Amino acid sequence: MSESGKVLVITSGKGGVGKTTTTANLGMALAAQGHSVALVDADFGLRNLDLLLGLENRIVYNILDVLSGDCRLEQALVRDKRQNRLALLPAAQTRDKNAITPDQTREITAQLAENFQYVLVDCPAGIEQGFRNAISGAHRAVVVTTPEVSAVRDADRVIGLLEAAGLKETELIINRLRPQMVKENNMMSVEDVLEILAIKLLGVVPEDEKVIVTTNRGEPIVLGETLSPAGQAYVNIARRIQGVSVPLMDLEGPAPNFLERLRNLFGRKN
Repeated sequence: MSESGKVLVITSGKGGVGKTTTTANLGMALAAQGHSVALVDADFGLRNLDLLLGLENRIVYNILDVLSGDCRLEQALVRDKRQNRLALLPAAQTRDKNAITPDQTREITAQLAENFQYVLVDCPAGIEQGFRNAISGAHRAVVVTTPEVSAVRDADRVIGLLEAAGLKETELIINRLRPQMVKENNMMSVEDVLEILAIKLLGVVPEDEKVIVTTNRGEPIVLGETLSPAGQAYVNIARRIQGVSVPLMDLEGPAPNFLERLRNLFGRKN
């Protein structure tokens, strides 16, 4: 390669918003679009990225084995058989986040960036040591949130910490949006979330039951021959990461008719 790859950290603040699912699907989508991709699981003690990719039975070494000199970096990488441009560097399952330092994480991601076009780091939830480790070598950050007050508040906190750490390029993915609930004023809209967080929108992923099914099978949803709305959303986001201009999907559907507007208005008054 003529130049180093890009290191992106996928973070959230609040757990359970779909951050690891997003990492797995974006990694697989980028690889399917012709790029070499390394995924780094930075969630020590609670790793799940291997499960979501269906690679859990093929792990021999992890990132700590590389740092201790027990194996070479290439030996610790688990190559995906479905998409050979994709590789996973697993976290240690039996150690906690204090087993590694930000300097060591930066060193590992820099080495990976010499051989991969994209390095995606799956950041653990929270803003403690694991967060500081995961962001240390990143050139760019992607914040994942659901349109819920608590998740958006935590995302806002994380955005502030990323800015304080000198990460200038931070973008947002709004996950699990339910357009019908937005129409009924029972869920924050994309505009509501953007007004609070005030960062660039990278994409919106709709709520999709197929994500649960594919996650349980260890098959990222972007692998499907016929993409569901969530799968298409991840594919579009992967293209935007490469700088391709891709319009947002129309998740809102047709505007409510007169009777629906009256019904919504009546509902709000009661």
